[in-house]
Amino acid sequence: MPTPRVLVVGIDGVRLDLLPLLDTPHLDGLADAGFLAPVHIDDDTPTMSGPCWTTIVTGAGVAKHGVWGNNFSGNRIGIFPDFTTRLAADYGRRTFAAGGWEPLFLARQGGPVFAAPSRLSYIAPREDTPQGWEECDQSVTDEAVRILGSGEDLDASFVYLGAVDETAHFVGCGPEYRSAIEAADRRLGQLLTAVRERPDAAGEEWTIVAVTDHGHRDEGGHGGRSELERTAWIAASGPGIDPSTTPDGLRHADVAAHVYAALGIMPDSHWTLDGRPFPTLAPQPA
Repeated sequence: MPTPRVLVVGIDGVRLDLLPLLDTPHLDGLADAGFLAPVHIDDDTPTMSGPCWTTIVTGAGVAKHGVWGNNFSGNRIGIFPDFTTRLAADYGRRTFAAGGWEPLFLARQGGPVFAAPSRLSYIAPREDTPQGWEECDQSVTDEAVRILGSGEDLDASFVYLGAVDETAHFVGCGPEYRSAIEAADRRLGQLLTAVRERPDAAGEEWTIVAVTDHGHRDEGGHGGRSELERTAWIAASGPGIDPSTTPDGLRHADVAAHVYAALGIMPDSHWTLDGRPFPTLAPQPA
């Protein structure tokens, strides 16, 4: 039987309504092989990176994980850990997380969210500018490509790209923002190539998830309740995911739930997750 593997790529702050206008062949390919579907951020969750990413990687909503903004102090991530930490601690699985936003990966602002993956790569931007974040994202991608492509036994990985969001904050959602989305798609392509070219690729079965946390107003910025800010999206392909159907009613918490399902792990009832795995085809009889 092939070995199941999962890669989640988090691309911060990508507006769903702009994707059809842009050159994003790797996201398009992921959608063609599976789906790309909207996520409506629920009314209790602030449209901010902290709460949304924490929900995505823990499978629990804000009322449980306790992250209400971009300062993570007072969180309950110890009770509702991210999937890389839970898989490593409770199941002995090899996991990996990489990115450049401090509180996701370091003890800053009440973090980290990724408390104890098997392997972690934090790469800081040299400066807090769109160009600084583009360079950071490329360095993160290069490091993730090196690790993923090495053939290391990694069951589940998370790679965070932040330049799109930072660009919108600086210059709004105009041409530079759109170019940043296309650059993020190229980095997604690098990660997918690394997975396809692994030494044992023929004996592996990969689930790939790309996800954004929130949208942006035209002038840049989020945290409010407009439809542009509250609309996010998930794209995924992998075993059992039906490319002929676009699922309805997806939630951010479904990402972590599907990571566990893809690895054949049934969450214990005491986890009290809020997510559920993506819809999949019924197994065919042998």
